[in-house]
Amino acid sequence: MSEPTRIPAPEGVFPAAQYSHVVAATGRLVAVSGQLPLDEDGRIVGEGDPAAQARQVFENLRRCLAAVGAGFDDVVKLTYFVTDMAHMPAVRAARAAHLPDDRLPASSAVQVAALVRPEFLMEVEALAVVAP
Repeated sequence: MSEPTRIPAPEGVFPAAQYSHVVAATGRLVAVSGQLPLDEDGRIVGEGDPAAQARQVFENLRRCLAAVGAGFDDVVKLTYFVTDMAHMPAVRAARAAHLPDDRLPASSAVQVAALVRPEFLMEVEALAVVAP
């Protein structure tokens, strides 16, 4: 894959501080389903703790990407589903451990009434583009 083109502020669009408005890349599309704060044995990590849950979610994303030879540098879009927007600083901190500020993907964040189980505070899905 060629290096993704990131455009944090297209002309006439208010600049984004926490994501790129546009990311373009050429290659094989990889879709990673929404990841939850579960360990490899299916146990919840960090019940009631958004920071611990976010770290586990990003570790799960890392493992899913690695399964197809991809990494966070290949991610072009992240979608966050949180039960409370107050959890977003924890999500951003976990993301920062994997993605530097100059390589931010396009992003969407949605507050939802609930996830599949009440103890889940967040779910994150990813789109990546890797070399064919």
